[in-house]
Amino acid sequence: MIELFGTLGPSCRDQQTLIRMFQEGMNGMRLNLSHASLKESSEMIRCYQEAAEAAGVKGELLIDLQGPELRLGRLEQPRDLKENDRLEMDALPLPKCVTDALEEQDTVLLDDGKIELFYENRQFTVRRGGLLSSRKSIKIIGKDLPMPALTQTDRDNLAAANEFGVSAVMQPFVRNADDLLVLKEELNRCGCSSIRIFSKIENRTGLEHLEEIIANSDMIVIARGDLGNDVPLSELPGVQKDIAAACRKQNVPFLVVTQMLTSMIHNPIPTRAEVSDIFNAVTDGASAVMVTNETAVGDYPAEVIKVLYDTAAAAERWLKTHESDC
Repeated sequence: MIELFGTLGPSCRDQQTLIRMFQEGMNGMRLNLSHASLKESSEMIRCYQEAAEAAGVKGELLIDLQGPELRLGRLEQPRDLKENDRLEMDALPLPKCVTDALEEQDTVLLDDGKIELFYENRQFTVRRGGLLSSRKSIKIIGKDLPMPALTQTDRDNLAAANEFGVSAVMQPFVRNADDLLVLKEELNRCGCSSIRIFSKIENRTGLEHLEEIIANSDMIVIARGDLGNDVPLSELPGVQKDIAAACRKQNVPFLVVTQMLTSMIHNPIPTRAEVSDIFNAVTDGASAVMVTNETAVGDYPAEVIKVLYDTAAAAERWLKTHESDC
């Protein structure tokens, strides 16, 4: 059976919910370190590990580093941005490298592209609105800004990885093999050389250097959120299949993530399209699938894992009966 990962968050921080998620087939969870450090998440991690022990499961812990990803700073409270609203540049807590890079008529995507802004005359016009909160991703269309592979916060978290039982590290926005060499050196320095490296493919630069990234990874993550900001959405399924084929060719496992069961954040059953998405990922050869907000902040975290497990199992059964066709 392939690996099934959820994401830790407010909706699944109690032991009974976590035990039920393990009972439904979950193998491990992702912890997003863009919002809080390992030490700041220690209570939630302790609860997770106790639930894994109670359920008789190893309980993999994946940490998702900050890496070379651009994010908003802190907002005092979420802002509801409406279409055609106008914002002064300093109304948003943007990193200096973003404000320095902005040019007339740039398009800026926030929160995995959910919100779109147009920049002109030191103002933003909201083209696609939504509720904006702290630490959401930023993308200037057509621009890749120079960023270090690891932030100091990443290095601090890696230094504490063994203490918290981390079993894998997810490196965001991997651009080439050099990014992974930096990560490997830091893991070795911290005595964490046994920790698996999951390389997230999230931009065109990563696609251009895909073969060397695959060769230096334990798992490739097809991260369709930001990747879908860098390639046309209509082409994203084909890009996913190309990455999957490249991984199969090099015999390196891959994981598929982003919006796999997003309707289940507030609904107890998935859409037919979501079930088809999971099924197709598995039949394309995925070794793992992952959900994010569905378990972190959703209303039905255990039900999400059950759908993930049942659909992946059905896909594996289908593969066995169609081996001669594949």
